[in-house]
Amino acid sequence: MAYVVTQSCCADASCVVACPVNCIHPAPGEPGFGTTEMVYVDATACVGCGACATACPVGAMVPDAALTTKQLPFIDLNAAYYDAFPHADRTPVALVPQQRRLTRTGPFRVAVIGAGPAGLYTADELLKHPEVEGVDVYDRLRTPYGLVRHGVAPDHASTKLVTRLFEAIERQPRFRYFLGAPVGDELTLADLRGTYHAVVYAVGASADRALGIPGEDLAGSVPATALVGWYNGHPDQQDLDVPLAAASNSSGRAVVVGNGNVALDVARILTRPVEVLERTDLAPAALERLRDSGVHEVVVLGRRGPAQAAFTVPELIGLAALEDVDVVVDCDPALLDGEDQRSQLLRDLAARTVDPASTRRRIVLSFAVSPVELLGEDGRVTGVRVARNRLVVGDDGAVRAEATDDTFDLDAGLVVRSVGHRGLPVADLPFDERTATVPNHQGRVEPGVYVVGWIKRGPVGFIGTNKTDAQETVETILDDLDAGLPEPAGTLASAAALVRDRLPESTDLGGWQRIDAAEREQGAALGRPRAKITDPEAQRAIAAVPPVVRRRGILRRTVSLTP
Repeated sequence: MAYVVTQSCCADASCVVACPVNCIHPAPGEPGFGTTEMVYVDATACVGCGACATACPVGAMVPDAALTTKQLPFIDLNAAYYDAFPHADRTPVALVPQQRRLTRTGPFRVAVIGAGPAGLYTADELLKHPEVEGVDVYDRLRTPYGLVRHGVAPDHASTKLVTRLFEAIERQPRFRYFLGAPVGDELTLADLRGTYHAVVYAVGASADRALGIPGEDLAGSVPATALVGWYNGHPDQQDLDVPLAAASNSSGRAVVVGNGNVALDVARILTRPVEVLERTDLAPAALERLRDSGVHEVVVLGRRGPAQAAFTVPELIGLAALEDVDVVVDCDPALLDGEDQRSQLLRDLAARTVDPASTRRRIVLSFAVSPVELLGEDGRVTGVRVARNRLVVGDDGAVRAEATDDTFDLDAGLVVRSVGHRGLPVADLPFDERTATVPNHQGRVEPGVYVVGWIKRGPVGFIGTNKTDAQETVETILDDLDAGLPEPAGTLASAAALVRDRLPESTDLGGWQRIDAAEREQGAALGRPRAKITDPEAQRAIAAVPPVVRRRGILRRTVSLTP
């Protein structure tokens, strides 16, 4: 019996370290670790001990004998990696490099702006060094975890198990949260530099790239980041105009422009039965809207061919495994003759027979097409004009899409623009409009100010990619600490006092834990993992209630000493 990886990797590397025969690759230090779609188990070397499954924080390791029929493609996916990268040379146990130690004794203090994966991985890397006396993580929201909470699809519950890693980071004694504490106005970079040796921005890329076509600004044309935030309970998106009801979307069709993983997420959420969504942590208000949805078909438009699709192979396998939604492939059969994994899987999907009398909703994966105009009436989207593309191979071997004059119209009451994220300018930092990132060298903006995550490298990679990215930025911080960064005047105590003075309604880890507990309790009453609290005022009220503790048999209320 061998174990098989069945989803994209969180890059925690626990499975690699746990494996006694070094059969999981790429490992830390090897090319591709943290940037490939996933890690892979070599079935010829795996001894089936299960150590990887015990160590994996997201439950991705499954014995081959326990795979469902729909998961069987993961066996070939794992094997294909070792066809290309044999890894014939093996050490008996995965090697862990010796930890770097600072040459200066400190103590040092670091502020991290942003409580998503990049920020928390950065905090974790910093707290491995005893010379760092404290890491304070700031976020404008009262709920941490960034895109894991507000970006991962609700029906991907196993991916969200990465929060177990984040909870372990939060429990470290030198870690603090300042949540509901935006940096930029009341609290500035200059304020933080007066207290901390280093300030790290991990603010992500919260905007969408524009299509640049007529009609893009019509009502009913929404960016994917906004829609994903809406159904995931992001406080900023709760009033988003999403025309789902039959009266506002009489065509019964939605169109998603772009075919990355986010596009597939959107298509699934718009088509899956409400009985499935009821078992997820999808935001309560969005769930009620989806309950009455009139959308029966979602067409996903990809400008190039199947082999160049932006979605990952694990996501396609998951989509193909759905038994409650019909998945249809719409493209020239000649484009499906490739030997790459995407083309092979899509060829199998295209060969499926779909019952024309089926009442199930369906997802149509369309390739070599591009929208050229959004059509509208009375200021609202009514359809999309689509051009068929010619695929051209350039001198560099890259495949480009060129629009032809062959166009057709698709009726649609909702169009979701999912062609990539884009970073926004950050107060007090330089900004490159072309790349939509903060200019940096290995994370350094200038000595004492750093970036990590998408605002550093652009919106590429997976959750786990942020771990290796954080390691690079932290190495740069350590270099600068050893070289001698200026000594700030403030202390950890004065930082807490400053936040209390400037942002008195901010909260700490205890406040987040009270919100978390309330969401879980409300969800349990409904048979759901959690019922997200999305109203900022409700979050503030729950976070502000001091916890009740039992001391010597008497119930007493205790008030947190830090905001």
